[in-house]
Amino acid sequence: MKEIKLKIAPAPFIHSPLSIPRLMYGVILCLLPALFWGIYYFKIQALYLILACVFGTLFTEFLFCKVRGKELTLKDGSALLTGILLAMVLPPYLPLWMGFLGGVVAIALGKEVFGGLGYNIFNPALVGRAFLMASFPQHLTTWKIARGGFLHYDTITQATPLAQTLPKFGGKINYPLVKLLMGTHAGCLGEVPALLLIIGGLALLVFRLADYRIPLSCISTVAFLTGIFYLKGLSPSPLFHLLSGGLLLGAFFMATDPVTTPYTPKGRWIFGIGMGVLVTSVRLFGGYPEGVMFSILVMNAFTPLINRLTKPLPLGVKK
Repeated sequence: MKEIKLKIAPAPFIHSPLSIPRLMYGVILCLLPALFWGIYYFKIQALYLILACVFGTLFTEFLFCKVRGKELTLKDGSALLTGILLAMVLPPYLPLWMGFLGGVVAIALGKEVFGGLGYNIFNPALVGRAFLMASFPQHLTTWKIARGGFLHYDTITQATPLAQTLPKFGGKINYPLVKLLMGTHAGCLGEVPALLLIIGGLALLVFRLADYRIPLSCISTVAFLTGIFYLKGLSPSPLFHLLSGGLLLGAFFMATDPVTTPYTPKGRWIFGIGMGVLVTSVRLFGGYPEGVMFSILVMNAFTPLINRLTKPLPLGVKK
């Protein structure tokens, strides 16, 4: 008989070519079209805000690594991505020191306090935004657009499409969808160009940098629920909800974070549906025009429970 040799080795037994730096920089590349449009549309101040947020995240990451005596992790791209995402969900004319402070909080309270990358419960960029929203609500709800040249321009204050259109604010229900697609309206720096976010999000899925389940379930849930209220004359059209606000950016680029979202396929469906229900509830009945940030953070808190309930049982084990 032929002798059978068993090779004993520690886990993991399945290896993937997708490393952390490759994942982080891949997501950044998919964000670039929307990011460049934000800089073009909101002028040089938008670029300054991005740099302030990124400097805040990189500086804090560097500081924590030095204090803890750990190897520098700046090259893995996670802190850079956090800074970019934070800038994209902020008003483009936010004071730069607030952007820097948001970057510090995003890394310190959203990531390092839990032990670093892989241990954080909440999306770090949204932790930074939530801190700024609680600390400086007036600045976080003031929206402007620029007119004039790239370096010399005038700004005018405008309401976001959600604030102009939602019935709970007395808005009208006929906002031009072309403006939402092309990104020619007031809003956060990276949430404005819906068409470019769709392109970047699809690239994210095509190159398997994110799982399709959360974006698909979230977007489908929002479309279904808002469609019901639209038929009753209580909401703008589902297409308006999908193209406005931070839904596309949140569904494609934030809710797909592999650390803070469920790792099981069934859990990801649950996460996306829960996020869609919360977004719709806040938009139609809450005190804020937008609910993407709240929905992701709330579902982040439920992720450990979702993982526990949807974890597959070992072979031969009964419930």
